[in-house]
Amino acid sequence: MSDDAKQAIVRMPDGTVKQIGPLTGTRVWTVPGRAHRPLAAPRPTPRRLDTGDAEQLCAFCSDRYLETTPEKARLVGPDFEEVRAVPAANLHDTVAEFRRFANLFEIVSAEYWRENHGFRQPARVFEWAQDYLSTPQGRAHVETLAAIRAAASGVAPSLEEAALDLLGGSHDVIVARRHVVDGATHDDQLVSSGELTPDEHAAYIAFTVRSLAEIQAAQPHAAYVAVFQNWLRPAGASFDHLHKQLVAIDEHGPQVDRELRLLASDHNLYQHRIADLAVEQRLLVAANGGAVAFAGVGHRYPAFEVYSTSDANLPQEHSDAGIRAVSDLVHALHAATGPLVPTNEEWHYRPPEAAWPMPWRVVLKWRISNPAGFEGGTKVHVNTIDPWELRRRAVVELERLRGEGRLARGIRIGDECVASDAHLRYAEDATE
Repeated sequence: MSDDAKQAIVRMPDGTVKQIGPLTGTRVWTVPGRAHRPLAAPRPTPRRLDTGDAEQLCAFCSDRYLETTPEKARLVGPDFEEVRAVPAANLHDTVAEFRRFANLFEIVSAEYWRENHGFRQPARVFEWAQDYLSTPQGRAHVETLAAIRAAASGVAPSLEEAALDLLGGSHDVIVARRHVVDGATHDDQLVSSGELTPDEHAAYIAFTVRSLAEIQAAQPHAAYVAVFQNWLRPAGASFDHLHKQLVAIDEHGPQVDRELRLLASDHNLYQHRIADLAVEQRLLVAANGGAVAFAGVGHRYPAFEVYSTSDANLPQEHSDAGIRAVSDLVHALHAATGPLVPTNEEWHYRPPEAAWPMPWRVVLKWRISNPAGFEGGTKVHVNTIDPWELRRRAVVELERLRGEGRLARGIRIGDECVASDAHLRYAEDATE
């Protein structure tokens, strides 16, 4: 075992597994006997659905389009054709497989960019706002949303200002069509990422990548755009309806800054500290022609890490095939997780202006425990499932799902993976 591996993960004589996050320094213990607790979060008694209920269970559902902000784009039809800036009067002319719109209650608001950075909306947003307000349906839509925001904030801007903020914000939501599976009889038959088909999930991921690029281009004062997915309320979701969020911020955040400092002395940081460790410790879960999945070391929650093996860095710099490779592994891990386990999906990538190369990686965390006084007092986190057990569980479930034909083709699972699958190419063009 290498020195790095000895420091990152060790099993004590009594079976306790101690870990140190290779990139974060987070200290994690897994104590024997705690790994067999139920994974699914407690839920209310399922409610039977009547005809039409499935399309109006929450504000993200397809019969309630006017409860969300004006739509920036949608994907329609079996080929997921992208339609832009749908007018309020035409929202129900097609069925959106995925929709993109601004978060009604932004983490970083349009006012933040205006007041702190002097940002003003470009002409195209002014024109879109005028067009949207020029119809009775569009004007009524904005009036309703503006009143909701004003009631929450205590500030009532003009209708024109409200429209600009709703249309030109830098915190977007991407929502899937279904709240529950087609033909559902009860409201607990939820559609998580893993319940999508591989093709649906690929369209979802590609749509998110395009949206990320657009937000970066539209907000010149943003240093980074955080991309994440909270699934189920214990993981921070407001609705049990599948959606991703993209939030522009004017700093990288301390974790990215930490990684950039580490990269200054080792451009192959992720190969040395993550991929090589995963190979040495037999933590490879799955791989395909453009990505590899590991059981992660040193996370507060059981976590999978999916790394692109492309030489590209930013998600939008990847080829269509490279994006699809990442999507297929992320989808497979969501499917193996199941729809009743609360999860966070986090995207990590090189900030556009960063000096050092960084790979695109997606981390999927199982939010199956609550940090408490022990963690707060000691800064030692108790993770109930160690990486080896997480890998074992995932491999068993992935093999079952593959046998049922639910995974994309070309995925190698468990011991089918070889060391070369974990070769990361993100830094091959880096200069010293």
